[in-house]
Amino acid sequence: MNLMPFLLFAFVASITPGPTNILVLTNSQHFGVKKTVPAILGGCFAASLIVLISGAGAGEVLRQYPLVRQVMSWAGVLWLSWMSWQLFSAPAANLSTPSHRRFTARAAALLQVINPKTWMMALAVVSLFAPAGENALHDVTLMALWFLIISIVCLMCWAWLGKAVNRVFRTTVAMVRFQRLMALCLFVSAWAGMLA
Repeated sequence: MNLMPFLLFAFVASITPGPTNILVLTNSQHFGVKKTVPAILGGCFAASLIVLISGAGAGEVLRQYPLVRQVMSWAGVLWLSWMSWQLFSAPAANLSTPSHRRFTARAAALLQVINPKTWMMALAVVSLFAPAGENALHDVTLMALWFLIISIVCLMCWAWLGKAVNRVFRTTVAMVRFQRLMALCLFVSAWAGMLA
């Protein structure tokens, strides 16, 4: 396995805006970086596990049975659309009082399972970078571990960005506008993956 191209691919796949990145950013904005770490770990471990599962051969199911892939894709898009609406219609974050809903580790992990972007990324990783041969499972396991490390670093960057948002958008009107912009980004990223 040629490591550098894979690491670059994993970095780009993890740092580019997507549903998980946007939800990590908004969660960090509302609750802080420390309380966002469980969601980051849940999402990253789930995505890495999907890479491992795909490399072990289960990704073939998605290739061979397009109906399974389509049902998963629609479930993911509908759930993300609902989350977009929740974020869009929410009042501005009151940073002095705690809010009720957090993006939890469980929700982040489940998002990876139904997120078409995660499965397509995992299939691309396996088809592009996983070598065939007797040590293939060992190499795929190493790829999943590298992906885990890179994705944690990238999502931590998004969490720190969310914390910085509170310093930039100090008025209620600015905060509502930012939340609505993030809601629209979440909605577009969900549907862009579906329509691509």
